[in-house]
Amino acid sequence: MQAVLDFLRNTGFGLFFAGDNWKCLVMIVIACFLLWLGIRKKFEPLLLVPIAMGMLLTNLPGAGMFHEILFAGGQIHWELIQGSAVTQEFLEGLRAAGVAESIVSEAAVGEVIHVGLVDILYLGVKLGIYPCLIFMGVGAMTDFGPLIANPKSLLLGAAAQFGIFLTFVGCRLIGFTQAEAGSIGIIGGADGPTAIFVTAMLAPALLGPIAVSAYSYMALVPVIQPPIMKALTTEAERKIVMRPLRPVSKKEKIVFPIMVTIIVALIVPSAAPLVGCLMLGNLLKESGVTDRLSKTAQNELMNIVTIFLGVSVGCTATGRTFLAVKTMGIMAMGIVAFAFGTASGVILAKIMNLFLKEKINPLIGSAGVSAVPMAARVSQKVGQEADPGNFLLMHAMGPNVAGVIGSAIAAGVLIALFG
Repeated sequence: MQAVLDFLRNTGFGLFFAGDNWKCLVMIVIACFLLWLGIRKKFEPLLLVPIAMGMLLTNLPGAGMFHEILFAGGQIHWELIQGSAVTQEFLEGLRAAGVAESIVSEAAVGEVIHVGLVDILYLGVKLGIYPCLIFMGVGAMTDFGPLIANPKSLLLGAAAQFGIFLTFVGCRLIGFTQAEAGSIGIIGGADGPTAIFVTAMLAPALLGPIAVSAYSYMALVPVIQPPIMKALTTEAERKIVMRPLRPVSKKEKIVFPIMVTIIVALIVPSAAPLVGCLMLGNLLKESGVTDRLSKTAQNELMNIVTIFLGVSVGCTATGRTFLAVKTMGIMAMGIVAFAFGTASGVILAKIMNLFLKEKINPLIGSAGVSAVPMAARVSQKVGQEADPGNFLLMHAMGPNVAGVIGSAIAAGVLIALFG
């Protein structure tokens, strides 16, 4: 009888009633809700489904898929991964570094941690591998022609990054550290891989809520942006028709990624991994001599890394770290960052029109956030509501791809300042 009782206590059902494992039950409900959003509502399903599944796996008591203590304090504790026993000195060092007691108590002195599947997969996030590979795939799928044809759109992409730094200031005022504020602010770039890259470097304890927030707001671009765009523009401005973009030569498309890599890496060296991979992917596409590599980056590599990245990030959203006051603050400041990023692009476009002979439609400024190509499609949709014959998609793609570059540069700046 005692053996049966011990077995029941050690099942996941029994462990729900041990300590604060009730939080795991709440997180499982949240994970199922995110799965519903991804599958039923098709909100960024390619990333939201793996993230939600990772969240589900990590909150199943006793599964042992992910151990926060292996990465406590923002460090990779290789000695524990390699099989060394936990020591008293190690636990005291974590406490001295301000690591939460709930994480410290995950292991006892003398215990050897059995590394889980996601512990290994998460190394790709922690070492900055997955976000860079995602950027390579994005580069291989992106046409920089609209940006090259209209260099002014680079300013609109840069303006949309204003939300990142404004949110940084706001986060500092409400008590977040510099590193945490930088990680939260990058949500305003509407670029999930960049948010993950920065957070893994600066504030790994917040990776779960920041990733979920970033991808949730990316999925809600068609809901969040239109009211802001309409509030900041008149109907006459939304009806502005822009003339077709000039054709861009093959030589320009080949030289562009090379020059951007050199210039950005020299100005902001810490942005080189993201920008370099983005431009490598684009060069594979535009060079015309690496079709096989370009197709691999766009499809097989992108899909594999997306699965690993999503599951790894989802597994960091454990009950003890996600269900906290900080998480609510992150979600709130994330929407502030995104809203100000959208508004900044529109406002700069209106300011530019004061000096330009040939006016630009301010709606394309909202595409300066780097949710490619969703933000550009929203500009097109809102523009056609005002004038069904107005086609803004290709014009909006300029600021949109500029926003991808801008968010990577902003990430490099934050890492250089607070990393």
